[in-house]
Amino acid sequence: MTLNDQLNAALASREKRLIRRRLYDPSADAHLVDFSTNDYLSLARSPVLRKRFLSRLNAAPEVLGSGGSRLLVNGHAHAALEARLAAFFHAPAALLFNSGFDANAGFFACVPQPGDAIVFDEHIHASVHDGMRASRVETRVPFAHNSVAALRNTLARLREENPALEAGASSVFVSVEALYSMDGTIAPLKEIVETIEKLFPHGNGYVVVDEAHSTGVYGPQGKGLVAALGLEDRVFARLHTFGKALAATGAVLLVTPLVRDYLLNYARPLIYTTSLSNANIIAAECSFDMLEDGEAAKATQSTALIAVALSERPFCVLFQAAARVATYPLDPSLAPHTSFRHVPPGNDPARFPTPIIPVLTPHPRPLSAHLRVRGLNARPITWPTVPKGADRVRVCLHSGNTREEVDRLVSAMIEWAESWQEAQEAVKRESKEVGNGLAVQAKL
Repeated sequence: MTLNDQLNAALASREKRLIRRRLYDPSADAHLVDFSTNDYLSLARSPVLRKRFLSRLNAAPEVLGSGGSRLLVNGHAHAALEARLAAFFHAPAALLFNSGFDANAGFFACVPQPGDAIVFDEHIHASVHDGMRASRVETRVPFAHNSVAALRNTLARLREENPALEAGASSVFVSVEALYSMDGTIAPLKEIVETIEKLFPHGNGYVVVDEAHSTGVYGPQGKGLVAALGLEDRVFARLHTFGKALAATGAVLLVTPLVRDYLLNYARPLIYTTSLSNANIIAAECSFDMLEDGEAAKATQSTALIAVALSERPFCVLFQAAARVATYPLDPSLAPHTSFRHVPPGNDPARFPTPIIPVLTPHPRPLSAHLRVRGLNARPITWPTVPKGADRVRVCLHSGNTREEVDRLVSAMIEWAESWQEAQEAVKRESKEVGNGLAVQAKL
């Protein structure tokens, strides 16, 4: 087969299985209510942020480009933002990356050393997998999603199998996300940290937390889940991205000065690429201005209130409706998120309101299409983005969403589930009638 034949065959296979990815027509979404983007605080549409950005842009001495990679051109704006973020997040040091993907891939490809082990939540981001594959670490072990017991068993087994781990001569890195992008589940971070500290008293157990989807949403001034739980000094590395709730571009790794120095020397996604443009840096600065002065906190409260409001018209009804047409039960790990009970900070993070709501169904594309007809945009998510048998429509809540819009979403999903069930029952009745007719003919 020629190259074109092979590429076409691969795409045709995905087309047949209804998992072929395509870019959506940008003009087709203009009239739809947004339940799809990661713009949780609705800052991308904020007139306040827009005004601040344009004003700062107009006054900035440097706006276009960055001049090259950080190692060739270390711009004043980049260095200043790193210093600001290290102080803001109460971290020893900070290092900018062009994206969260680059940061994860760069970190896991080079920081874990030969003889170390990487243990990761089974739902961890694809960028961590890419980094691990490029690393020199042979021991890479997943654990069941958000299960502290499974993590404890995995770590205990690795410690028994590897005397160097028990003696503190080699290290284990545990990779988790604060808020999981496809499930809306929140990591039991405090218990994870305590487990690692107990099993590795020599201090050779390192927790790495991806806060991509929790930045701006949780914690004081939107500093994330680690800050909300007061774990800044007990977590080895934190990743915060600017492209989701903060409506900007880029990411920052919060690490020790030694790790920062090491990344500057060995992280290929950082070394061999042009750094963020000055305009990108200015946009990020403006977003963090809004976090620091409390303007973004108003949006955070709105998002939480929308999630809490769902408990007044229980969103679990939506899940129950979707489950009527499902060929498999709802994942038990999603059960806590079918009803939202607002809890004050300091309580179980698993009960925090979450802006990400997965609606599991074996028919995500028809459901998403039905929502579009009703003027609502929530995307279907299928394998290989999520595991086989866990197809879903992912709903993302935003501070800009109104109660009326959320009610429309709930009603439209229930309407679809009920109509789909009625259609299935009609097909069954018709099949039964046809079968009965054939039986009569056979007797005649």
